[in-house]
Amino acid sequence: MTENPLVCLAGSSPMPKKLYALGAEFTGPAELYAAAEKVRDLGFNRWDCYTPYYIHGLDKAMGQRKSWVGLFTFMGGLSGLMMGFLLVTITSVYIYPMDTQGKPFFSLPGFVPILDLLVIMPSAILSIVGMVVLSGLPRLHHPLWEWESFTRATHDKFFIVIEAGDPRFDKYATVDLLQQLGGTNLTFIGDEE
Repeated sequence: MTENPLVCLAGSSPMPKKLYALGAEFTGPAELYAAAEKVRDLGFNRWDCYTPYYIHGLDKAMGQRKSWVGLFTFMGGLSGLMMGFLLVTITSVYIYPMDTQGKPFFSLPGFVPILDLLVIMPSAILSIVGMVVLSGLPRLHHPLWEWESFTRATHDKFFIVIEAGDPRFDKYATVDLLQQLGGTNLTFIGDEE
């Protein structure tokens, strides 16, 4: 173990006053995948992987649970269906009953097109709302945006970032861990306050 974590981070910026995380760059998707499995197995909770494209199975390697966005979609569809059913039933059967070509006032096949639309629209809207809320958006500033190397995360670089707020985070041990896993360009990320 190194005496000073800054010795391991040659060429990086000095330790920020308010530490957010420790970031490491990996050479490719296979190395990142293997490192993610090790970080997960060691019990870290507050960390993330950043890649320029989807890596199949990385979410499982990170130990992520199923997203709750589907619940928002289901609730939107169910509420849209109930409201649509009440709308067409109340208006067509009770308020404005009209005898159209001898069809009954309550004609479910005739209601299907509007019910379909009133299921799809709230589902789509609540899916977007759920994604935004669960992602913590809008985010006007994030400490990772100050890390110069991180701008390549959407082009050709692979990163693991372990947050300082994680219960298992220790400056020295985490630096050693990420180095052992093959991480390069280790950088302490934070705000200069």
